[in-house]
Amino acid sequence: MALIDSPLHQRRRAPLQAELAVVPWLQKLQPAERERAVEMLQVSQAEPGDYICRLGRAPTYWFGVVEGLLKMSTDSDRGQTVTYAGLAPGGWFGEGTVLKREPYRYNIQALRRSVVAGLPIDSFHWLLDHSIGFNRFVMSQLSERLSQFIVAVETDRLTNPDARVARTLAALFNPVLYPAVGDMLRITQQELAYLVGLSRQRVNQALSTLQARGLISIEYGGLRVLDLAALREG
Repeated sequence: MALIDSPLHQRRRAPLQAELAVVPWLQKLQPAERERAVEMLQVSQAEPGDYICRLGRAPTYWFGVVEGLLKMSTDSDRGQTVTYAGLAPGGWFGEGTVLKREPYRYNIQALRRSVVAGLPIDSFHWLLDHSIGFNRFVMSQLSERLSQFIVAVETDRLTNPDARVARTLAALFNPVLYPAVGDMLRITQQELAYLVGLSRQRVNQALSTLQARGLISIEYGGLRVLDLAALREG
């Protein structure tokens, strides 16, 4: 969808009703605005490793996660990957880039098979010009995202692996940015390791510690949060 000749763009289709139900900002629109937005929305299936956005490319869509898991990252001059955030179901991202119509300063890549929604950039700006509800949603997103990145910088400086895992998990359970997650997140230890920047074995140890403290419950196929406030504290 971001790249015209990409597999993601070639797989695009109209969204199903069940997929529209997890697009949080549609609920903020007036009927005529919603009808116009739904007509322009497209979804596509991203396979593991597929890029949704590429560093240096111009944006053509505003994207959201319907299901699955993505990561936002860049590669340093030394070839090291710096991960800024995981992107969970219900989350929309890149509004700052779309607002300014500037090239992406990061990559967005699928960690597992995911369904990604996209709203064309011109439709995004039309909604900004015509919808108060949409403006409020975007303002809330920008504010919450700023807080998330501040925490991400603090987390990256932590030397305690358990605290790093805890704060990374807490970010994925953010009810404003990822309203479709609820209190249960489907994620593997390897996927979490990619986001935290630790080995899978060390992430496994941290998860066991957090479970023993009563902050999370490790369940089949994912994790359930039991104390989000404590998880944010690490």
